[in-house]
Amino acid sequence: MEYRTLPHGGEKISVIGLGAGSLSGTKKQMTAVIDAAIENGINYFDLAPSVEAPWYAYAEAFSGRREKVITQMHFGAIYTGGKYGWTRDLGEIKRQIARNFDLLKTDYTDVGFIHCVDDEDDLGDVMTGGLWEYMKSLKADGVIRHLGFNPAIARKILETGLVDIFMFSINPSYDYQNGEYAIGGVGERASLYRDCEKMGVGISVMKPFAGGQLLDTKRSMFRRALTHTQCIQYALDRPAVLTVLPGVRNMDDLKTVLRYVTATPEERDYSVIGEFTPQDADGICVYCNHCQSCPAGLDVGLINKYYDLALVGDEMAKGHYLKLPVRADACLQCGHCESRCPFHVKQEARMRAIGEYFTE
Repeated sequence: MEYRTLPHGGEKISVIGLGAGSLSGTKKQMTAVIDAAIENGINYFDLAPSVEAPWYAYAEAFSGRREKVITQMHFGAIYTGGKYGWTRDLGEIKRQIARNFDLLKTDYTDVGFIHCVDDEDDLGDVMTGGLWEYMKSLKADGVIRHLGFNPAIARKILETGLVDIFMFSINPSYDYQNGEYAIGGVGERASLYRDCEKMGVGISVMKPFAGGQLLDTKRSMFRRALTHTQCIQYALDRPAVLTVLPGVRNMDDLKTVLRYVTATPEERDYSVIGEFTPQDADGICVYCNHCQSCPAGLDVGLINKYYDLALVGDEMAKGHYLKLPVRADACLQCGHCESRCPFHVKQEARMRAIGEYFTE
């Protein structure tokens, strides 16, 4: 396993971490996966599963070796009745964090993340509603070692000078055109990564495979499949990136991801993406928002993104979608977006399908 150093703090972080969102099975099976990850050198764990059950497996796997792992806890992710949800209510957040600490038999987290900061209103709520002050006080007391965000408005947060680590979705699909909402096009994203590196702010990477789309020829915007190893290497080559956090469901998924460690330079080579052209993505929404502005006020790219993630099993995507001020069922079927789409996506039909999907 390779390790990279967190600039603010000096911790050695494994270049492959583990996302908790997809982990499933019995407690024994999930614990075995986490044990195997640690035994293979993985030391960075994002703790925001889609249900509460994996917490018990993490507790068992971390027992007796808490100092060997680096935890990334999300302040705002809650598990009422064992099901994932999220909140800005400070009282609920405090109760959930106390429960997290109790389950893991620890009194600190290495990284404390503000969960799901999607827009400026969210950031305002965080900064003025008591959560940010609460987290800063925990950092001062050593309960949080480092503060982090996984926001859509990264530039404004970077400029505060208070954050030590971000979590972004980074992969060739998102970087190729307009990528994740509100971060911008490929040039803007590259500039943001460079500025993070310059300011000593690390990046942990989620969605390295674009929700599995890049691994599937039929679903990839490039009409060509990449390997897990190529996607991991691509993300690790971006400035400021410390670790990639693929979500694994089981032991087979973990073994697939760990192939990166012993991969040859040829297997890691992703230069094939230089052959891709926009025409290869014809008919597939790449969230580029060339269709904006929508007469009905829809954020077409973001709606498509949450739909695509939901289809591949991301249970958090529905919550993000339902939080949108204007949803797919408000589509006017006016043809504006289709007339502007460089990839000839049939968005009118997509909006109908998306509206029906999330209603169901």
